[in-house]
Amino acid sequence: MGNTFMFLLMALNTALSSQEELKTTDQQTTSTHRINVERQRTEVDSLYDEMNLGKVLKYEAFRQAMEGRKELPIHNKDIMTVIDFSLASTEKRLVVLDLAHKRVLFNTLVAHGKNSGENYAVNFSNQQESLKSSLGFFTTENTYNGENGYSLVLNGLEEGINDNAKARYVVMHGADYCSTGTIASLGRLGKSYGCPAVPREFAGPIINTIKDGTLLFIYADNSEYLTKTHLIHQPNILMAQFQKRPPAFEHEG
Repeated sequence: MGNTFMFLLMALNTALSSQEELKTTDQQTTSTHRINVERQRTEVDSLYDEMNLGKVLKYEAFRQAMEGRKELPIHNKDIMTVIDFSLASTEKRLVVLDLAHKRVLFNTLVAHGKNSGENYAVNFSNQQESLKSSLGFFTTENTYNGENGYSLVLNGLEEGINDNAKARYVVMHGADYCSTGTIASLGRLGKSYGCPAVPREFAGPIINTIKDGTLLFIYADNSEYLTKTHLIHQPNILMAQFQKRPPAFEHEG
């Protein structure tokens, strides 16, 4: 009787130990699986962290800008400007980056087009006389003095998205309506005819920094832009399908 009891007790202990080992093995397997599916850090991730950009620029806007920078034959890749139109006009939506020295050179207000929206830019166009902003990649060209003072010519690089920029006279210039005073008065910035207008006091310094062949990217977390552009990788198009409220994008013609 005693021997039988001891035998049963030993068998029970062995079974429990086996279950614990199996459980531990399963936990280790699950843990290993979790580690394997984590996204690997990229050079873009590292640069974003090194430049401490989390305070001034969304990661996704930076990542998309860097993808275009890699693909496009830009004359001066050291300087890059990103405008984030997913933010309200009351926020500092323009960032000028010195990628060579890993510095933020400017972070300031920037206006959107009259027909793109009120405080937020939600409608975009490549069509002449639309009075809307355009998204995507541009290269900066020459400067001139015009009706809005010192101005910078922008050349849209994406067919059907922003390649009418020069024909539409979409340029960077200073504007009195792009100011904290206007925000205090209206609750938002004033609006342009489609130009990325900046505060008057920063127009000269910014234009002189980014002129003559640097990259400018206008971002807006816009799903239709992602379906049209050839410069952003396909996975982002799939990600864009999960947006709750994709802004409208007007087709030319």
